[in-house]
Amino acid sequence: MRRFVLDTSVFTNPDVYLRFDEEPLRAISVFLGLARRADAEFYMPGPVYQELCNLRSMDFIGPEFETEVHIRSPRRFSLTIPSEVIYEFIEEVRTRIQRGLRIAEEHTRLAGEANCLQPQMITHLRERYREAMRRGILDSREDIDVVLLAYELDASLVSADEGMRKFAERIGIKLVNPRYLRRVLENLAGVEHLPAAHRSASAPPAAAVPAPAPDNSTSSASPSAADGTADGPGHASG
Repeated sequence: MRRFVLDTSVFTNPDVYLRFDEEPLRAISVFLGLARRADAEFYMPGPVYQELCNLRSMDFIGPEFETEVHIRSPRRFSLTIPSEVIYEFIEEVRTRIQRGLRIAEEHTRLAGEANCLQPQMITHLRERYREAMRRGILDSREDIDVVLLAYELDASLVSADEGMRKFAERIGIKLVNPRYLRRVLENLAGVEHLPAAHRSASAPPAAAVPAPAPDNSTSSASPSAADGTADGPGHASG
């Protein structure tokens, strides 16, 4: 049985959740329907699940989510990872700090030449600094929890976060492209693939929904009912 560790990006990144459905909560519901039928186990660390609850209203779908997805954090005090990975991580942090300092110095010179620090200059500085310091690197406890749990369980990591995927690859964690997750689940569940807009895994296909029973009270309706001009069900006549 395959195991998957999920990051919030599976349900919050439009490039990923739109593969399931256009509406975010409906996308989670479709995922759960496929997960229920797939021969697989799904995990999410507690702090990451709390983050998801802060981003998506899980009041109605929470019980179903916790039925299909195991909520547990990695056993941090019993895990061991290769020491070389720590050295590489520290070296990368040092490199990024130097890059961030150069960006700050560059914008300081520009501000001096302009005799003021203009708002657009501050915005540009923040964007470049963030790019240098945070993109492609583990930058939160939640990120580390996801990676360590996948490492502990020998599970496949499913995340759109570049930093998590990069670190996971360093320590030999299996990866699944999040954009392919729906197809992977359909393969594991043995169901035919259809576009998200045409099918919901949480509800039967439209063709399987039984037609409503005829209303006996209108069985002898006037000829207008035959040509489609009568009021529909639920509309009372005047």
